[in-house]
Amino acid sequence: MNLESQLEKISQFKNLELLANQIVEGFISGMHKSPFHGFSAEFAEHKIYNQGESTKHIDWKLFAKTDRLYTKKYEEETNLRCHLIIDNSSSMHYPKLKDNQLFSESKIGFSILASAVLMNLLKKQRDAVGVSVYSDTYEYYASEKGSERHHRMILNQFENIINYPKESKKTDTITFLHQIAEKVHRRSMVVLFTDMFIGEDNEKLFKALQHLKHNKHKVVLFHVYDGKTELNFNFDNTPRKFIDVETGEEVNLFAENMKESYEKVVKNYFENISNTCSAYKIKYVPVSVDEKFEKIITTYLVEKQKFG
Repeated sequence: MNLESQLEKISQFKNLELLANQIVEGFISGMHKSPFHGFSAEFAEHKIYNQGESTKHIDWKLFAKTDRLYTKKYEEETNLRCHLIIDNSSSMHYPKLKDNQLFSESKIGFSILASAVLMNLLKKQRDAVGVSVYSDTYEYYASEKGSERHHRMILNQFENIINYPKESKKTDTITFLHQIAEKVHRRSMVVLFTDMFIGEDNEKLFKALQHLKHNKHKVVLFHVYDGKTELNFNFDNTPRKFIDVETGEEVNLFAENMKESYEKVVKNYFENISNTCSAYKIKYVPVSVDEKFEKIITTYLVEKQKFG
């Protein structure tokens, strides 16, 4: 059964945990074909060796197979603390899904499933995970823990976001990023899923993102968008009404008349975000809802190596 069929089948009963596990297991089973071959099949039992560490626990057999140094990881170890942040404003619930579409084809559904996938990876590697969800309010906070009960509590919250969306919620990203930065005390990887529709000065946003780095945290920004319409503006040339789902503002236009200028503005906007993130040493990853989750997983694995 291919991934699309699995998504269709599992989405009928919305078992987020099972779906995330299948995506991760599929990725791990394909590691030998990827640049991540060196992570080994014993995924949860090893970590990359950092220069200066004791050589006592190096797995020399694995070194012979991969030509990379790994140390054996013990059950009581927690190598990483990760805090996932999800923008749950109304713009993230675009596009509005039809009955035959999967929940992960909207920006919020994609972000929720991507977060569940990262949680599954963190669980396999016995790392701690925390979560913040915001829109025009700070909707949910869970500190970084690694227990089974903690994971299930977060998954239940994720499913509630998908099943019970709220209408007309604006974004107050800047306020809540500052609040989250004050809550995450111990050095962590901070992963943010947002569509970057902030409606405010970008400089203020990047100062808030910089605040997230204040305790030597590593910040990863997944810029989530719908590639077909938000990036490429693929609409036919019939009169259309475009409605801002957060403010209710309406614009009537012929899409083809605006396509070229719209796409130019959006391209420049993405490039500006990318360049600014680079200057602030924030990992910036634009990702469309129609992309596979390998991009999320590989980014996490690479950034975790750098973070260690």
